[in-house]
Amino acid sequence: MPTKVKSKKLKVKSEEAVEKKTTAKEVKKATKKVEIVEKEKEVGEVKAEKKGSSITMEDLLSSSGYTLTVPKKGETITGLVTMVNRKMVLVDVGAKTEGVVADKEYEIAKEFIETIKIGDEIDVYVASDENERGQILLSLRRAMMGKLWDMLEDYLKNETEVQVKSVELNRGGMIVKWQGLRGFIPSSQFGSAFAGNLQGLVGKVIAVKPIEVDREKNRLIFSEKHVSEAAVMAERETALKAVKVGDVLEGKVTGVLNFGAFVAIHVGSVTVEGLVHISEISWEKVDDIHKYLKVGDSVQVKVMGVEEGTGKLNLSIKQLKNDPWASAGDKYPAGTTVKGTVSRSAPFGTFVNFEPGVDGLIHVSRMGSFPELKMGEEIEVLVENVDPANRRMSLGPVLTEVPVGYK
Repeated sequence: MPTKVKSKKLKVKSEEAVEKKTTAKEVKKATKKVEIVEKEKEVGEVKAEKKGSSITMEDLLSSSGYTLTVPKKGETITGLVTMVNRKMVLVDVGAKTEGVVADKEYEIAKEFIETIKIGDEIDVYVASDENERGQILLSLRRAMMGKLWDMLEDYLKNETEVQVKSVELNRGGMIVKWQGLRGFIPSSQFGSAFAGNLQGLVGKVIAVKPIEVDREKNRLIFSEKHVSEAAVMAERETALKAVKVGDVLEGKVTGVLNFGAFVAIHVGSVTVEGLVHISEISWEKVDDIHKYLKVGDSVQVKVMGVEEGTGKLNLSIKQLKNDPWASAGDKYPAGTTVKGTVSRSAPFGTFVNFEPGVDGLIHVSRMGSFPELKMGEEIEVLVENVDPANRRMSLGPVLTEVPVGYK
């Protein structure tokens, strides 16, 4: 008896399962039918819009407003950042799958990646076609350069402080790196606190400001002094605004080099430095500056210009004296005989000096009419031609006999 009851129960469960299975099939079938009807309805609407034409994938993409592209290796394209983490960056480049910046490419652009966020539009370089995962490998190395230079130009304009890492020293200053770009800090652009101690900064992070940004020449110059001595420089810049071209100032010589002399000038409570170039020391040719100036000399100078950025003054000593060539045409007219001193020789002739800054030339073709000339020797010459505007005078021998045929 128990056996029959059990069998009856199993039969009831089996019938219930069949019924449930049948019901599930009917529900699934009904659901599928509804989906088909809805799909046909949507297709019908699209067909109506297309005036009865057949529907293609291009039609569906076009109706959605989405454009599918196939990036090619070597292209630089614009994409939308969809994910940024510590290992990779995903970028929507309009393909069927997102592009990825990962592994070596991620490490190279790591500093740059820290500046981007989800939703940013960035330019990416297609480094390869799809990999085995269907992903497109991207690189930021080339594309990020444009943005970095844009950032630097903005930093230059707004005098923004940045952090750079010192790489090595050379004769002129220090080579540094910022976001993978190599830059340079001239020795003159370090504050007084680091004078003579630049070696201790190698390998360290330094706060600087860009003072020259030229992407075409790949030239990037920074200044540490613009950070550490910003207050002093601001005060100096304010003082320099009061200095005008043509001003005559008093200064003291602080350095004498082959190309010129440095002069310190007090402008209000600030000391600024200017340069008197060798060509601006005297109207005569200067070969050795030390014969004219030495450290500690007090000098009067004329302001010829102010260098933007450095704030240094271009100065002149000779401009405070009359230009001797201004009256040379009247003092040494053509056809007159003048005494002068042999001052120097050149492959094209010999120069004779008449007064500081005024020399005449005996051309090499005329040297045969003169005896052998020695430096410092006084001679008498004939002024054949004088050109004050170009600071030139042509000389010849003094005629002691009347030329044959002259009447």
